[in-house]
Amino acid sequence: MSIAKKDVGVILYKKYASFRVWAPFARSVDVIGTFNDWQKTPLDSEADGYWCTKIEGVRAGQEYKFVIGTGKAELTKNDPRARQVTTSDGNSVVVDNSFTWGDSDFMLLPRQQQVIYELHVGTFNRDDPSTVGNFAGVIDKLDYLTSLGITTIELMPVFSMMMDYGWGYAPDYLYAVESLYGGRAGLMELVNAAHQRGISVVLDVVYNHFGPDKDYDLWRFDGWHKDSGGGIYFYNDWRGHTPWGDTRPDYGRTEVRQFILDNVKLWLNEYHIDGLRIDSTGYMRNTEGNNDDPEHDIPEAWSLLGDINKLAGRIKPDSLMIAEDFSGNDYITKPALDGGAGFDSQWEITFPGVLRDCLDATSDTDRNLNTVASSLTANYNNNAFQRVVYSDSHDSAANGSARLNEQISPGHPDSLYARKRSILAAAIVLTAPGIPMLLQGQEFMQGGSFNDWQELDWRQAERLPGIVLSYSHLIALRKNEYGNTAGLTGQSIAIKHLNNDDKVLAYHRYGNGGPGDDVMIIINFANKSFKDYLVDFPKTGLWRVRYCSDWKGYSPDFKDDITADVLVESSNGLLNLAPYTAVILSQDK
Repeated sequence: MSIAKKDVGVILYKKYASFRVWAPFARSVDVIGTFNDWQKTPLDSEADGYWCTKIEGVRAGQEYKFVIGTGKAELTKNDPRARQVTTSDGNSVVVDNSFTWGDSDFMLLPRQQQVIYELHVGTFNRDDPSTVGNFAGVIDKLDYLTSLGITTIELMPVFSMMMDYGWGYAPDYLYAVESLYGGRAGLMELVNAAHQRGISVVLDVVYNHFGPDKDYDLWRFDGWHKDSGGGIYFYNDWRGHTPWGDTRPDYGRTEVRQFILDNVKLWLNEYHIDGLRIDSTGYMRNTEGNNDDPEHDIPEAWSLLGDINKLAGRIKPDSLMIAEDFSGNDYITKPALDGGAGFDSQWEITFPGVLRDCLDATSDTDRNLNTVASSLTANYNNNAFQRVVYSDSHDSAANGSARLNEQISPGHPDSLYARKRSILAAAIVLTAPGIPMLLQGQEFMQGGSFNDWQELDWRQAERLPGIVLSYSHLIALRKNEYGNTAGLTGQSIAIKHLNNDDKVLAYHRYGNGGPGDDVMIIINFANKSFKDYLVDFPKTGLWRVRYCSDWKGYSPDFKDDITADVLVESSNGLLNLAPYTAVILSQDK
């Protein structure tokens, strides 16, 4: 039985570098590079599929490739574990792994305090609109994100990509950071700068398929393959097929599992990343991505997911490991010891669809508050923080769809109706049980669809400062920064009022309960006002308004029909509700 191997790839020491590569069907392996004038230096077989050599005088920045001798030809390939590549079709680069970190005091916030901001480096912030964004551009906006209240940025994949523009979900070289983004050092600088501001960093990674199908160095890496399969890194039968090509990794092969597990170590150890969001785990564990289709299950993928999460827990016990899974399955976030995959949380895939169906409906009568209530009260394994809730993501705002505000008002994504109703979505996300997530630009009404080339229009933040302020206030309440909304960080929710005729929903959020903890959220989903509207409150006494989305400070064309504090003498309270308005109330301690 094969065993995991240490020090695979290139390790740079003071006087030499070691080169080790896995190529079990090769008859010979050589390395060529700038350090040997691109002349072959042979690697020695270690008799277990690995080949290794040491070369003196190798320096960081020098380029190299492997020459794989097969039965019929020689194949020139990049290092599968290259930490940097010149370009996707260029050469591997030797890197110096040293970096001066300044984040020793950083501590990851507990789940109930986290607010995630999904961010695509290439479009987030550009100095030059004609070029791709980079890590330095993200660093320039970290103070803005801090003032907004964001605690965690979730980076869409930063792997080396075949194209200058890309989402990042077709991983080219799994260990190399995209050079146009700023490469290895640029990512480290970003993580370091984020940590110094108290912001954690979660990274999207893709293990459900490798590469842009067959135009890829891992494809038939050492020449061997079975039938039309991709060789040693891939399944060479029906299990290899994915919606993105026939490149599903062979999760049952020890060396491939180790390739993925070592990649997890890379991000958490070398780059100080605080957690991973693993893309499309459904298509790892089932060839059809279908939870109800056991004939297409891949059991070894399930065990690998458990190994990934156990490894992350050993390296960084407070790391946040998130699955994107379409099943809504409790077992995704059950511990591996209980037969689960062991993730900390998973994207709540149905949540944005429910909010969209409700809020982009043309007529108020079409808004179904029952589905909203059902989504608010759902959880996994009786733990609200095992789900990430959001109204927009890179997926829901693309793939033939658009951002929620664009869907509400096509062509006029910052219209009055778009602003009023998209703020309702934000209020729901930021008061729902779970870990809330925003999509970049959501807080200043970025329009259109998400794509990999259109940069965020930061002028929108200057044009709509009140909308940004509204998000900032919601986030502060969500984090209990004022000491009177602790219930928003709790597990519990109770629907207190659901009027599907008038389109008013009210719910109670709480942790331990009592003054300073109990929070009431009342949302008017209709384009009409209500005076002295009766709502059931959980306790008697004075309930103070902490937030009203209709405040003119958020937008000069809002009605400013501010709800007064509510005195509850029995179990009911009376309040005024402006059209399309969210109100948050709590009691003083």
